[in-house]
Amino acid sequence: MKYTILIYENDADFSARTDDSRKGAYFGAYRAYTQALTEAGVFVGGAPLQPAPLATTIRQRDGKRHVQDGPYAETKEQLGGYYVIDVPSLDKALDWAARCPAASTGAVEVRPNLPM
Repeated sequence: MKYTILIYENDADFSARTDDSRKGAYFGAYRAYTQALTEAGVFVGGAPLQPAPLATTIRQRDGKRHVQDGPYAETKEQLGGYYVIDVPSLDKALDWAARCPAASTGAVEVRPNLPM
């Protein structure tokens, strides 16, 4: 079964991506996590995302497109990236999510993928 691990990070986590004194540790933790997923044979895909202020939200209403700069909701934590994994159970997906670097500073959501 495929699960998506949604990574929610706070502003400090996002700033670590560009802070020369912290970005090595930040990206190193994610490289190690990705390597562990890959070596276990459960990694399907994933990507980091740019910060929420660079997002654009679109809605289609009554045949008209409405575009909003930034994310849909203001929150303390923002969607920072995701992984797609293929594991036999939700328990295994939760085990992997608990190992995600963001689990210690932000939040990690696990959601089963809808089979298409």
